[in-house]
Amino acid sequence: NLKKWTAAGALALASLGVTAHGQSADALIDKLVEKGILSDSEAKDLREEADKGFTTAYQVKSGMSEWVTSLKINGDFRGRLEGFYADPDVEYIDRTRFRYRLRLGVTAVLKDNFEIGLRLGSGDIDNAGGIANGIDPISTNQSMQNNASKKGIFIDMAYARWSFLNGPDWSGVATFGKMENPFVFSDMVFDGDYTPEGVGMQFGYAFNDRQSLRLNAGGFILDEIGADSDDPFFTGAQLRWDGTWTKCLSTSAGVAVLGIANEEALANSAVPNINRGNTRAGTGGVLVYDYNPVVADFSATFNLPSAPLYTGTFPIRIAGDLVHNPGADEDNTGCSVGVTFGKSGKKKTWEVGYTYKYLGGDAWYEEVTDSDFGAYYETAPTGGSTGYQSGTNVKGHITKLAYSPYDSLTLSGKWFATELINPSPSSSDSAMNRLQVDLQWKF
Repeated sequence: NLKKWTAAGALALASLGVTAHGQSADALIDKLVEKGILSDSEAKDLREEADKGFTTAYQVKSGMSEWVTSLKINGDFRGRLEGFYADPDVEYIDRTRFRYRLRLGVTAVLKDNFEIGLRLGSGDIDNAGGIANGIDPISTNQSMQNNASKKGIFIDMAYARWSFLNGPDWSGVATFGKMENPFVFSDMVFDGDYTPEGVGMQFGYAFNDRQSLRLNAGGFILDEIGADSDDPFFTGAQLRWDGTWTKCLSTSAGVAVLGIANEEALANSAVPNINRGNTRAGTGGVLVYDYNPVVADFSATFNLPSAPLYTGTFPIRIAGDLVHNPGADEDNTGCSVGVTFGKSGKKKTWEVGYTYKYLGGDAWYEEVTDSDFGAYYETAPTGGSTGYQSGTNVKGHITKLAYSPYDSLTLSGKWFATELINPSPSSSDSAMNRLQVDLQWKF
Protein backbone atom coordinates (compact mmCIF):
# COMPACT_ATOMS: atom_id res chain seq x y z
CA ASN A 1 0.00 0.00 0.00
CA LEU A 2 1.78 3.11 -1.29
CA LYS A 3 0.07 5.61 0.99
CA LYS A 4 0.81 3.49 4.05
CA TRP A 5 4.51 3.26 3.17
CA THR A 6 4.61 6.99 2.44
CA ALA A 7 3.02 7.70 5.81
CA ALA A 8 5.44 5.31 7.48
CA GLY A 9 8.38 7.16 5.98
CA ALA A 10 7.06 10.48 7.22
CA LEU A 11 6.41 8.94 10.59
CA ALA A 12 9.98 7.64 10.79
CA LEU A 13 11.33 11.12 10.11
CA ALA A 14 9.07 12.60 12.78
CA SER A 15 10.20 9.98 15.28
CA LEU A 16 13.96 10.38 14.90
CA GLY A 17 14.06 12.47 18.06
CA VAL A 18 13.32 10.00 20.84
CA THR A 19 12.18 12.60 23.31
CA ALA A 20 9.67 14.03 20.82
CA HIS A 21 8.27 10.62 19.87
CA GLY A 22 5.06 10.69 21.86
CA GLN A 23 3.97 14.09 20.59
CA SER A 24 5.23 14.32 16.99
CA ALA A 25 4.37 10.77 15.86
CA ASP A 26 0.83 10.78 17.26
CA ALA A 27 0.16 14.27 15.94
CA LEU A 28 1.30 13.27 12.44
CA ILE A 29 -0.82 10.12 12.42
CA ASP A 30 -3.88 12.10 13.56
CA LYS A 31 -3.33 14.63 10.76
CA LEU A 32 -3.02 11.86 8.13
CA VAL A 33 -6.26 10.30 9.33
CA GLU A 34 -7.96 13.69 9.29
CA LYS A 35 -6.94 14.25 5.64
CA GLY A 36 -8.12 10.78 4.62
CA ILE A 37 -4.65 9.50 3.76
CA LEU A 38 -4.91 6.77 6.38
CA SER A 39 -7.86 4.77 7.67
CA ASP A 40 -8.41 4.24 11.38
CA SER A 41 -7.15 0.65 11.17
CA GLU A 42 -4.04 1.68 9.24
CA ALA A 43 -3.39 4.40 11.82
CA LYS A 44 -3.66 1.84 14.59
CA ASP A 45 -1.13 -0.43 12.86
CA LEU A 46 1.28 2.47 12.42
CA ARG A 47 1.01 3.45 16.07
CA GLU A 48 1.86 -0.10 17.12
CA GLU A 49 4.85 -0.20 14.77
CA ALA A 50 6.04 3.19 16.01
CA ASP A 51 5.69 2.08 19.63
CA LYS A 52 7.74 -1.05 18.95
CA GLY A 53 10.46 0.99 17.26
CA PHE A 54 10.54 3.52 20.06
CA THR A 55 10.65 0.79 22.73
CA THR A 56 13.63 -0.85 21.00
CA ALA A 57 15.47 2.47 20.70
CA TYR A 58 14.65 3.32 24.31
CA GLN A 59 16.01 -0.01 25.57
CA VAL A 60 19.22 0.38 23.56
CA LYS A 61 19.82 3.95 24.78
CA SER A 62 18.87 3.38 28.42
CA GLY A 63 20.27 -0.11 28.90
CA MET A 64 16.99 -1.24 30.48
CA SER A 65 15.83 -4.85 30.19
CA GLU A 66 13.44 -5.72 27.38
CA TRP A 67 10.58 -6.32 29.82
CA VAL A 68 10.72 -2.71 31.04
CA THR A 69 8.18 -0.83 28.92
CA SER A 70 8.64 2.64 30.44
CA LEU A 71 10.47 4.57 33.13
CA LYS A 72 8.70 7.56 34.67
CA ILE A 73 10.24 10.30 36.81
CA ASN A 74 8.18 12.75 38.88
CA GLY A 75 8.36 14.77 42.05
CA ASP A 76 7.72 18.07 43.76
CA PHE A 77 9.42 20.78 45.79
CA ARG A 78 7.65 22.88 48.42
CA GLY A 79 8.94 25.90 50.29
CA ARG A 80 7.05 26.91 53.44
CA LEU A 81 6.86 29.82 55.87
CA GLU A 82 5.19 28.68 59.08
CA GLY A 83 4.20 30.49 62.25
CA PHE A 84 2.75 29.45 65.62
CA TYR A 85 0.84 32.10 67.56
CA ALA A 86 -0.92 31.67 70.89
CA ASP A 87 -3.71 33.71 72.43
CA PRO A 88 -2.43 36.53 74.67
CA ASP A 89 -3.18 34.68 77.90
CA VAL A 90 -1.40 31.47 76.84
CA GLU A 91 2.13 31.02 78.19
CA TYR A 92 3.65 30.21 74.83
CA ILE A 93 6.45 31.96 72.94
CA ASP A 94 5.36 32.64 69.37
CA ARG A 95 7.70 31.21 66.75
CA THR A 96 8.32 31.33 62.99
CA ARG A 97 10.29 28.89 60.87
CA PHE A 98 11.17 28.21 57.24
CA ARG A 99 10.88 24.67 55.89
CA TYR A 100 11.09 22.77 52.64
CA ARG A 101 10.00 19.41 51.27
CA LEU A 102 11.55 17.60 48.32
CA ARG A 103 10.26 14.35 46.82
CA LEU A 104 11.64 12.51 43.79
CA GLY A 105 10.01 9.38 42.42
CA VAL A 106 10.90 6.80 39.77
CA THR A 107 8.42 4.23 38.46
CA ALA A 108 9.38 1.29 36.22
CA VAL A 109 6.46 -0.20 34.29
CA LEU A 110 7.06 -3.83 33.36
CA LYS A 111 5.38 -6.30 31.06
CA ASP A 112 2.59 -8.50 32.44
CA ASN A 113 1.10 -5.58 34.41
CA PHE A 114 3.87 -5.22 36.99
CA GLU A 115 5.23 -1.97 38.40
CA ILE A 116 8.17 -1.14 40.66
CA GLY A 117 8.22 2.22 42.42
CA LEU A 118 10.73 4.21 44.43
CA ARG A 119 10.32 7.67 45.96
CA LEU A 120 12.95 9.53 47.94
CA GLY A 121 12.01 12.35 50.29
CA SER A 122 13.54 14.89 52.61
CA GLY A 123 13.18 14.49 56.38
CA ASP A 124 14.10 16.43 59.50
CA ILE A 125 16.95 14.68 61.32
CA ASP A 126 17.62 17.78 63.43
CA ASN A 127 14.15 17.62 65.01
CA ALA A 128 13.85 13.84 65.19
CA GLY A 129 12.75 14.13 68.82
CA GLY A 130 14.96 11.39 70.22
CA ILE A 131 13.99 8.83 67.59
CA ALA A 132 16.65 6.12 67.65
CA ASN A 133 16.05 4.87 64.10
CA GLY A 134 14.33 6.55 61.17
CA ILE A 135 12.54 9.89 61.19
CA ASP A 136 9.01 11.29 61.38
CA PRO A 137 6.64 8.87 59.54
CA ILE A 138 4.00 11.56 58.96
CA SER A 139 6.12 14.40 57.56
CA THR A 140 8.82 14.94 54.96
CA ASN A 141 9.41 18.57 55.96
CA GLN A 142 12.93 19.81 56.70
CA SER A 143 13.45 22.91 58.86
CA MET A 144 16.14 25.40 57.87
CA GLN A 145 18.53 25.53 60.83
CA ASN A 146 21.91 24.55 62.30
CA ASN A 147 24.12 26.73 60.11
CA ALA A 148 23.11 25.10 56.81
CA SER A 149 24.07 21.61 57.99
CA LYS A 150 23.75 18.83 55.42
CA LYS A 151 20.28 17.32 55.40
CA GLY A 152 18.98 13.81 54.89
CA ILE A 153 17.26 12.03 52.02
CA PHE A 154 15.21 8.95 52.91
CA ILE A 155 13.10 6.21 51.33
CA ASP A 156 9.54 7.52 51.26
CA MET A 157 8.15 4.70 49.09
CA ALA A 158 9.56 1.40 47.81
CA TYR A 159 7.02 -1.05 46.42
CA ALA A 160 6.08 -3.70 43.86
CA ARG A 161 2.58 -3.61 42.32
CA TRP A 162 0.64 -6.08 40.21
CA SER A 163 -2.54 -5.17 38.33
CA PHE A 164 -3.96 -8.67 38.10
CA LEU A 165 -7.47 -7.69 36.94
CA ASN A 166 -7.84 -5.39 33.95
CA GLY A 167 -11.25 -6.17 32.51
CA PRO A 168 -13.81 -3.66 31.25
CA ASP A 169 -15.78 -4.03 34.49
CA TRP A 170 -13.42 -5.52 37.09
CA SER A 171 -10.07 -4.21 38.29
CA GLY A 172 -7.69 -5.54 40.90
CA VAL A 173 -4.34 -4.29 42.21
CA ALA A 174 -2.01 -5.79 44.82
CA THR A 175 0.90 -3.81 46.33
CA PHE A 176 3.72 -4.93 48.61
CA GLY A 177 6.32 -2.77 50.34
CA LYS A 178 6.28 0.84 51.53
CA MET A 179 3.46 2.35 49.53
CA GLU A 180 1.03 5.14 48.96
CA ASN A 181 -1.92 4.60 51.30
CA PRO A 182 -4.48 2.32 49.55
CA PHE A 183 -7.33 3.78 51.64
CA VAL A 184 -9.27 6.92 50.80
CA PHE A 185 -9.57 8.97 53.99
CA SER A 186 -9.25 12.58 55.05
CA ASP A 187 -6.26 13.54 57.21
CA MET A 188 -8.45 13.07 60.27
CA VAL A 189 -7.65 9.34 59.91
CA PHE A 190 -4.29 9.27 58.08
CA ASP A 191 -1.86 12.11 57.49
CA GLY A 192 -1.34 12.61 53.76
CA ASP A 193 2.41 11.98 54.14
CA TYR A 194 1.98 8.59 55.81
CA THR A 195 3.28 5.81 53.53
CA PRO A 196 2.46 2.50 55.27
CA GLU A 197 4.51 -0.70 55.05
CA GLY A 198 2.90 -4.04 54.32
CA VAL A 199 0.32 -5.26 51.80
CA GLY A 200 -2.44 -3.30 50.09
CA MET A 201 -5.31 -4.62 47.94
CA GLN A 202 -7.72 -2.66 45.77
CA PHE A 203 -10.67 -4.13 43.86
CA GLY A 204 -13.07 -2.23 41.65
CA TYR A 205 -16.28 -2.97 39.76
CA ALA A 206 -17.84 -0.54 37.30
CA PHE A 207 -21.58 -1.02 36.89
CA ASN A 208 -21.45 1.46 34.02
CA ASP A 209 -19.53 4.61 33.11
CA ARG A 210 -21.28 6.51 35.94
CA GLN A 211 -21.43 4.14 38.92
CA SER A 212 -18.62 2.10 40.50
CA LEU A 213 -17.89 0.16 43.66
CA ARG A 214 -14.44 -0.25 45.23
CA LEU A 215 -13.01 -2.36 48.03
CA ASN A 216 -9.75 -1.20 49.62
CA ALA A 217 -7.94 -3.40 52.12
CA GLY A 218 -4.58 -3.41 53.83
CA GLY A 219 -2.37 -5.04 56.41
CA PHE A 220 0.44 -2.82 57.70
CA ILE A 221 3.35 -3.58 60.01
CA LEU A 222 3.62 -1.04 62.85
CA ASP A 223 6.68 -2.51 64.56
CA GLU A 224 8.84 -5.65 64.62
CA ILE A 225 9.89 -6.96 68.00
CA GLY A 226 12.76 -9.42 67.88
CA ALA A 227 12.11 -10.85 71.35
CA ASP A 228 8.33 -11.24 70.97
CA SER A 229 6.07 -12.99 68.46
CA ASP A 230 3.16 -10.57 69.09
CA ASP A 231 4.18 -7.71 66.81
CA PRO A 232 1.75 -4.77 66.56
CA PHE A 233 0.08 -4.46 63.17
CA PHE A 234 -2.84 -2.74 61.46
CA THR A 235 -5.62 -4.24 59.34
CA GLY A 236 -8.53 -2.56 57.63
CA ALA A 237 -11.16 -2.80 54.92
CA GLN A 238 -13.05 0.02 53.20
CA LEU A 239 -16.02 -0.13 50.81
CA ARG A 240 -16.62 2.90 48.57
CA TRP A 241 -19.34 3.93 46.13
CA ASP A 242 -18.58 6.58 43.51
CA GLY A 243 -21.38 7.94 41.37
CA THR A 244 -21.87 10.55 38.66
CA TRP A 245 -25.54 11.45 38.61
CA THR A 246 -25.59 14.31 36.14
CA LYS A 247 -23.03 16.47 34.36
CA CYS A 248 -23.22 18.78 37.35
CA LEU A 249 -23.37 16.35 40.30
CA SER A 250 -21.15 13.51 41.54
CA THR A 251 -20.91 11.83 44.94
CA SER A 252 -18.59 9.53 46.87
CA ALA A 253 -19.36 7.57 50.03
CA GLY A 254 -17.38 5.08 52.08
CA VAL A 255 -17.48 2.97 55.21
CA ALA A 256 -14.48 1.28 56.79
CA VAL A 257 -13.53 -0.92 59.73
CA LEU A 258 -9.99 -0.50 61.06
CA GLY A 259 -8.08 -2.25 63.79
CA ILE A 260 -4.72 -2.43 65.56
CA ALA A 261 -3.56 -5.73 67.04
CA ASN A 262 -1.12 -5.98 69.96
CA GLU A 263 -1.37 -2.25 70.59
CA GLU A 264 0.11 -2.73 74.07
CA ALA A 265 3.50 -2.97 72.34
CA LEU A 266 3.16 0.56 70.94
CA ALA A 267 4.60 2.41 73.92
CA ASN A 268 6.02 5.89 73.38
CA SER A 269 9.54 4.50 73.20
CA ALA A 270 8.70 1.73 70.71
CA VAL A 271 8.02 3.84 67.59
CA PRO A 272 8.64 7.48 66.61
CA ASN A 273 6.79 9.47 69.28
CA ILE A 274 5.43 12.34 67.17
CA ASN A 275 1.79 13.07 68.07
CA ARG A 276 -0.14 13.22 71.35
CA GLY A 277 -3.69 12.65 72.58
CA ASN A 278 -4.19 8.93 73.31
CA THR A 279 -4.70 7.80 76.89
CA ARG A 280 -1.46 6.20 78.09
CA ALA A 281 -0.24 4.74 81.38
CA GLY A 282 3.05 4.21 83.17
CA THR A 283 6.41 5.80 82.59
CA GLY A 284 6.68 4.09 79.19
CA GLY A 285 3.40 5.50 77.94
CA VAL A 286 1.60 2.23 77.19
CA LEU A 287 -1.72 2.57 75.33
CA VAL A 288 -4.68 1.95 77.64
CA TYR A 289 -7.43 1.31 75.06
CA ASP A 290 -7.99 -0.73 71.92
CA TYR A 291 -8.22 1.06 68.56
CA ASN A 292 -10.73 -0.57 66.20
CA PRO A 293 -12.85 2.31 64.88
CA VAL A 294 -15.58 2.46 62.27
CA VAL A 295 -15.13 5.32 59.78
CA ALA A 296 -17.78 6.72 57.45
CA ASP A 297 -17.44 9.55 54.95
CA PHE A 298 -19.49 11.28 52.26
CA SER A 299 -18.85 13.99 49.70
CA ALA A 300 -20.84 15.69 46.96
CA THR A 301 -19.34 17.75 44.16
CA PHE A 302 -21.35 20.30 42.18
CA ASN A 303 -19.79 21.45 38.90
CA LEU A 304 -20.64 24.91 37.61
CA PRO A 305 -19.90 25.89 33.99
CA SER A 306 -17.58 28.72 35.02
CA ALA A 307 -16.48 31.11 37.77
CA PRO A 308 -14.68 34.48 37.88
CA LEU A 309 -10.92 34.26 37.23
CA TYR A 310 -11.14 30.46 36.98
CA THR A 311 -10.26 28.31 33.96
CA GLY A 312 -12.63 25.46 33.15
CA THR A 313 -15.50 23.85 35.06
CA PHE A 314 -15.81 25.17 38.62
CA PRO A 315 -16.32 22.50 41.33
CA ILE A 316 -17.96 23.07 44.72
CA ARG A 317 -17.32 20.16 47.10
CA ILE A 318 -19.04 19.43 50.42
CA ALA A 319 -17.52 16.64 52.51
CA GLY A 320 -17.77 15.10 55.95
CA ASP A 321 -16.23 12.27 58.04
CA LEU A 322 -17.30 10.42 61.17
CA VAL A 323 -15.16 8.07 63.26
CA HIS A 324 -16.19 6.07 66.34
CA ASN A 325 -13.89 3.79 68.34
CA PRO A 326 -15.83 1.28 70.48
CA GLY A 327 -12.54 0.15 72.02
CA ALA A 328 -12.40 3.24 74.27
CA ASP A 329 -14.80 4.21 77.04
CA GLU A 330 -14.84 7.96 76.34
CA ASP A 331 -13.40 10.62 74.04
CA ASN A 332 -13.86 8.01 71.34
CA THR A 333 -15.50 9.97 68.49
CA GLY A 334 -14.34 12.32 65.80
CA CYS A 335 -15.92 14.24 62.95
CA SER A 336 -15.11 16.77 60.28
CA VAL A 337 -17.21 18.79 57.85
CA GLY A 338 -16.05 21.19 55.19
CA VAL A 339 -16.72 22.96 51.92
CA THR A 340 -14.28 23.80 49.11
CA PHE A 341 -14.91 26.20 46.24
CA GLY A 342 -12.76 25.49 43.18
CA LYS A 343 -9.68 23.28 42.90
CA SER A 344 -6.13 24.50 42.36
CA GLY A 345 -3.43 22.58 40.51
CA LYS A 346 -4.00 23.64 36.90
CA LYS A 347 -3.05 26.95 35.30
CA LYS A 348 -5.31 29.82 36.39
CA THR A 349 -7.36 27.82 38.89
CA TRP A 350 -7.94 28.61 42.57
CA GLU A 351 -9.66 27.27 45.64
CA VAL A 352 -11.08 28.50 48.92
CA GLY A 353 -11.91 25.98 51.63
CA TYR A 354 -13.10 25.71 55.22
CA THR A 355 -13.14 22.64 57.50
CA TYR A 356 -14.19 22.11 61.10
CA LYS A 357 -12.58 19.12 62.77
CA TYR A 358 -13.17 17.43 66.14
CA LEU A 359 -11.01 14.43 67.02
CA GLY A 360 -11.43 12.85 70.46
CA GLY A 361 -8.31 11.71 72.26
CA ASP A 362 -9.03 7.99 71.81
CA ALA A 363 -11.04 8.08 68.60
CA TRP A 364 -8.03 6.74 66.68
CA TYR A 365 -4.31 6.02 67.01
CA GLU A 366 -2.52 9.33 67.51
CA GLU A 367 0.66 8.53 65.55
CA VAL A 368 -0.96 8.39 62.08
CA THR A 369 -3.29 11.42 62.18
CA ASP A 370 -2.64 14.88 60.73
CA SER A 371 0.65 16.26 62.04
CA ASP A 372 -0.45 19.87 61.41
CA PHE A 373 -3.53 19.73 63.66
CA GLY A 374 -2.54 20.51 67.26
CA ALA A 375 -2.91 22.81 70.26
CA TYR A 376 -1.15 23.94 73.44
CA TYR A 377 -0.35 21.75 76.47
CA GLU A 378 0.49 23.76 79.60
CA THR A 379 1.49 20.55 81.38
CA ALA A 380 3.06 17.63 79.56
CA PRO A 381 0.90 14.65 78.57
CA THR A 382 2.23 11.17 79.31
CA GLY A 383 5.39 10.67 77.28
CA GLY A 384 5.22 14.18 75.87
CA SER A 385 6.32 17.70 76.64
CA THR A 386 4.70 21.07 77.19
CA GLY A 387 3.96 23.44 74.33
CA TYR A 388 2.33 22.90 70.96
CA GLN A 389 1.52 19.23 70.27
CA SER A 390 -0.41 17.75 67.33
CA GLY A 391 -2.48 14.56 67.16
CA THR A 392 -5.83 13.63 68.69
CA ASN A 393 -7.71 15.44 71.53
CA VAL A 394 -7.94 18.54 69.30
CA LYS A 395 -10.80 20.53 67.79
CA GLY A 396 -10.82 23.61 65.61
CA HIS A 397 -11.15 25.42 62.32
CA ILE A 398 -9.04 25.19 59.15
CA THR A 399 -9.17 27.74 56.33
CA LYS A 400 -7.29 27.36 53.06
CA LEU A 401 -6.62 29.63 50.04
CA ALA A 402 -4.71 28.50 46.94
CA TYR A 403 -3.98 29.75 43.43
CA SER A 404 -2.09 28.14 40.53
CA PRO A 405 -0.64 30.75 38.12
CA TYR A 406 0.99 27.91 36.15
CA ASP A 407 0.41 24.15 35.80
CA SER A 408 3.63 23.50 37.71
CA LEU A 409 3.25 26.08 40.49
CA THR A 410 0.70 26.55 43.28
CA LEU A 411 0.72 29.28 45.95
CA SER A 412 -1.34 28.46 49.05
CA GLY A 413 -2.03 29.58 52.57
CA LYS A 414 -3.62 27.64 55.43
CA TRP A 415 -4.70 28.85 58.86
CA PHE A 416 -5.50 26.63 61.84
CA ALA A 417 -7.42 27.97 64.87
CA THR A 418 -7.46 25.13 67.37
CA GLU A 419 -7.72 24.11 71.02
CA LEU A 420 -7.57 20.94 73.10
CA ILE A 421 -10.82 19.08 73.80
CA ASN A 422 -9.50 18.19 77.25
CA PRO A 423 -6.90 20.83 78.21
CA SER A 424 -3.93 19.95 80.37
CA PRO A 425 -4.56 21.09 83.08
CA SER A 426 -8.33 21.43 82.69
CA SER A 427 -8.31 25.10 83.73
CA SER A 428 -5.70 26.15 81.14
CA ASP A 429 -6.19 27.98 77.85
CA SER A 430 -4.98 25.73 75.03
CA ALA A 431 -5.97 27.88 72.02
CA MET A 432 -3.41 28.18 69.21
CA ASN A 433 -3.14 29.69 65.74
CA ARG A 434 -0.91 28.09 63.09
CA LEU A 435 -0.21 29.71 59.72
CA GLN A 436 1.35 28.02 56.67
CA VAL A 437 2.28 29.81 53.45
CA ASP A 438 3.49 27.46 50.70
CA LEU A 439 5.01 27.65 47.23
CA GLN A 440 4.92 24.24 45.55
CA TRP A 441 6.36 23.20 42.21
CA LYS A 442 5.56 19.79 40.72
CA PHE A 443 7.36 18.03 37.88
